Parts: sequence; structure tokens; C-alpha cells
Amino acid sequence: MRMRPHAIEIPYRDPVSAFTPFAANPYSAFLDAPGDEGRYAYIAPAPVAVEIAEVGDTDNPWDRLAERLAEFQLCPLEHLPPFQTGLVGYFGYEMGRHLEQLPAPHITGTELPEMVVGFYDVIAAFDVERKKSWVVASPFSNHSSDQTKDRAETLAREIAAAPTEIAEPEIEVEQWQPEIARTEYDAKAKGIIDYIQAGDIFQANLTQRFLAERPARLAPFDLYRQLRHLNPAPFAAYLGCGSGRAVLSASPERFLSLGTDRRVVTEPIKGSRPRGATAEADRDLAKALENSAKDKAENLMIVDLLRNDLSRVCEIGSVAVPSLNRLESFAEMHHLVSTVTGTLKPDETAISLLKACFPGGSVTGAPKIRAMEIINEIEPARRGPYCGAIGWIGFDGAMDTSIVIRTLVVEENQIIAQAGGGIVADSQPTLEYEESMSKARALLRCLDPKNQSGL
Repeated sequence: MRMRPHAIEIPYRDPVSAFTPFAANPYSAFLDAPGDEGRYAYIAPAPVAVEIAEVGDTDNPWDRLAERLAEFQLCPLEHLPPFQTGLVGYFGYEMGRHLEQLPAPHITGTELPEMVVGFYDVIAAFDVERKKSWVVASPFSNHSSDQTKDRAETLAREIAAAPTEIAEPEIEVEQWQPEIARTEYDAKAKGIIDYIQAGDIFQANLTQRFLAERPARLAPFDLYRQLRHLNPAPFAAYLGCGSGRAVLSASPERFLSLGTDRRVVTEPIKGSRPRGATAEADRDLAKALENSAKDKAENLMIVDLLRNDLSRVCEIGSVAVPSLNRLESFAEMHHLVSTVTGTLKPDETAISLLKACFPGGSVTGAPKIRAMEIINEIEPARRGPYCGAIGWIGFDGAMDTSIVIRTLVVEENQIIAQAGGGIVADSQPTLEYEESMSKARALLRCLDPKNQSGL
């Protein structure tokens, strides 16, 4: 039987301050829309259940999620934001090993699980553009309608009681240490170019990690607020991962969205330039990117890969590319962005769509499987949440996810930043290194305000 959620409209307020009372909850989640960068924000304070895939687990977590989601038949309310209770969390890059025959992941890497996904039966939803907000609750585990309403009213009261003013975050300065030296990065880029020239691949995404000690008194949400200030992005997110650990993301890139009308959208980013120090320099950098044959070709490779991925689960003839290589400018970078769309087949779901396209082609390369094999060979550690996906899957079957880039991973004793870019046949290792450092700049400044990516 299809169920309808229970919604209470609440006075609109800043979503960041509204989330503050819940930030310390072990598995609280905040999908943000800072500034003019996004339309909707969501607070998911406490899950009623959590699905975790630990590193090395042999059972397939994708199947577990699909089975649990099949239990829900929620009929959404038309006047509300699109997420109206459901799953929120991350799918780490190594979740790809459950989908394809890939080399065993590295022992070295983040301590976080491969996947952390919570089931949230009560959330707050904010329409940042219209300045309206609601608490939404849905039946879960045979909750009565009175219990569902009570949970909604409780969250509404908690948000109303949240402080309207929050102090600026005070973060101790820490120095970052690159995991590999610049000369090693150049050698790894050259190794990928050798594979391309040998005909193995057309492109592979090379990344590098930066490590810092976690300050003793650091609250992850304070670090997230610093990140959103330095690098506001349309797919910003704060995910509590238990025991004071968290994933803090300021991603500009949509991975996959799925509407209740079964329309699929993916918006890969390939092609980057840093923002200029002056208006004139900024215009010149943007124009150079728009006119770059190399960057346009790099983007087109990933568009073709995603067209192929979507065709596995979308209706025949429905996959299209309505926008190719448009310029979009964010706080720290200019990017080339394309849009690929399709219509999901009637017998497919949000999970099967994710499985068909995971990990995103923009963070693997093409052909995808061989590129991932080479990444495993060349990079020294597991990527973890980085280059995976963050987002929500509604109990109504809809979904929206981002590619996990421009992201900090907060562990018990250390913090990890990571950045990279696509290597193609005519890549110059020195320029590729400089691009990766431009992408890392805002991340590194979160703990070291004077850092200009020089390390």
C-alpha cells in the first residue's frame, strides 16, 4: 500500500543554524545549499536504521539496500522539496568492487567504511529559493499515524529551539603532508600516458592525498562550516559517520538524479581552470578553458561513457545530451560541464541505476574497468568516500547524488584531503599537478588558512 508522508510547515530559518543542535549526533546528515549555489537543503538528524559496508565485507551491500528499499511505497506530496524521507549517506569508491571484477583494494587508506547509509523517517526540508521549510515524517516499522505525527512535531520543536546565532568556528592550524612527492605525481601521470599510448585506455583519473593530524578539540561541523565558507558548492554535505568521524563535502558535480517521473540526469565535469586573481585574469582563464580542444575532448570521452552506462538501464532511444561543454564557474574553479539525460526503464530502480553507472566516469576514466585497474596499480591507497557518491534516495524511489570531490574525510586522529584530474594522451604532468593543487587549495586552507597550495 502506498503511504503519504506527514508534513508540517515551519518558519523558515538558516539551515546551518537549524542543523547545529544535531551536528554531534553520530549519524546526523545535512545536505546543504550554501549561498546561491543550490535550491534545497535537508536536515536528517537521526536514522532509525543504518546500513554499513566495512572494508573487506564479502556480501553485496547494493543488494541489501535494494531489498530494504523495496519495502517502501511512499507517495510524495507535490508542494514539498523532492526528498521526503528515505536514505542519506555515501557510497565509497571501492563499492565498485561489488559490481565488477576488480583488483583487491589497497590495505592503506581511510578507516571509514566503504558505505554508510542511514534510513531517516523524519527530516526537515528547506526551499532556499522560496524561503520556505517543512518537517516531513513517514511511517516506518509499522509506526501509527499518531507516532509519525509526534516525531514530526518533536523535530519541529527542536528546530524552533535551535540558536539563531552561532559563533565563528575556531580551528587550530595544522600542517598538511602530501602522501606522495611532486616528482612521484609526475611519474604516475607519465605512467598513465604510457598506458594510453599503448592503447589500454583513453583517459584515467589520477588523484593524490594530503594528510593532517586532527586537532584535539576539533568538532567536524566547525570544519565543515569553514569549508562551506571557503568553497560554497551546490552539492555541499555533512555526514556524521559514527564515533566523531565525518565526511565533509563541497562538491560542484551532480552524479545521478532520478525523478518520480523516471527522468535521469547526470552532469559530468571534465575540464578545469583556477579562478583568476583579477577580473581580467579570471575572464582570460575562463575563455582559455572554453576554447581548449584538449579539455573538450576529455569531457566528450566521459559523456560517451555515461551515455553507454545510462543505456544499460534507460529506455531505448531516450538517452540524450542536451548540453555539451558549457562553462560553469564556482568559488575556486572554472569547469566544463555537460548534461546527459534518459528515461529509466519501468523495471529499474534508483539502486540499479547507481549500479549501472558507479563509480562515476569523470573520476575513473575510459574505458572504465581498465582505467580503474590502472588507478589501483598507480595510486597507493584506497580512495574511500572520495570519488564515490553522496546523496539521498527517497522512499518514493526518487534520488539525487553528487560525485564526492572537494571533500574532507575526518577520522579519529587524522584528516584527509584529496584532489586530482583526468590524464589524457596530450597531458603535461607538470600542468596536471598544478591543476590538482588548484582543486585542493580550499580544502587545505580549512586547516591552514595561509596555505596557497604550495606545500
